[in-house]
Amino acid sequence: MPRLKLTPFAVAAALSVLMPAVAPAQTGPAPAATDWRTVAPENLLVIDTSRGRILVELDPLVAPSHVVRVRTLADQGFYDSLTFHRVLTGFMAQTGDPLGTGAGGSELPNLAAEFSFRRGRDAGFAPVEGGGTGLVGFIHAIPVVTQPDAQMMVTSDFKTPATGLFCAGVVGMARAGSPDSANSQFFLMMGRNDTLNGNYTIFGRVVSGLDVVLRLKPGPEAEDGKVTDNPDIMTRVRTASALPEAERPTVRVQNPRSAAFQAHVAEARAAKGATFNVCDVQPVTEVIAP
Repeated sequence: MPRLKLTPFAVAAALSVLMPAVAPAQTGPAPAATDWRTVAPENLLVIDTSRGRILVELDPLVAPSHVVRVRTLADQGFYDSLTFHRVLTGFMAQTGDPLGTGAGGSELPNLAAEFSFRRGRDAGFAPVEGGGTGLVGFIHAIPVVTQPDAQMMVTSDFKTPATGLFCAGVVGMARAGSPDSANSQFFLMMGRNDTLNGNYTIFGRVVSGLDVVLRLKPGPEAEDGKVTDNPDIMTRVRTASALPEAERPTVRVQNPRSAAFQAHVAEARAAKGATFNVCDVQPVTEVIAP
């Protein structure tokens, strides 16, 4: 499971990260339908907590086996009443352990790591920045580093590798020492952490409720974030498809290739200047409550 000792500067930087953007009210023509996509109900994880509601978009393209696992456990009610047993301010909040100690899991077998995946041209990759190790941008709501499309011409499956990046709101699967030891526990990022990239499986991203994640009760840094005194809990966790229709939220996410989203990126780049990176950009979403 992830371990990190934070400096005061790192904490301050993590807490200053942009919150998920709320689309402004339309004053002109409605945006083109291709500017937005609606999250499929089976890929919308509704996490009700003692602090409020968190909505996570699960992404089967990025980590198919882990998405199936989280869907399965959520819709079985496995996560109901489980605590956020390890919370480090500015880093992450970990949950999903029925023991509440970080040592527990479900009765299902452990999962093989899905630290990276392969993308085709139809994945909708939208570049945001270039670098020495590849192109950085978005696939759906997930920040990734990948290779240019031209690399697909020299691969047998006409795809190229991509690896998710751990920015604020990204959701990853916790594990023990073995890369293939993930089971039921997961963590929600509060800030950027490059040391996790390529070492833990990313399976989704918070599309609403990052403010709730940031308010979760932290544990002492000296105790590695262990929360022993009245920890926050997940009161109910289900995919939207498993909820009664009258209780089912709908989430629309702005297409990262759209002109509107690229304008959102440009604003973040202008605000951050030379220090800009993909983690300075949060998904632009609309939530329609039931």
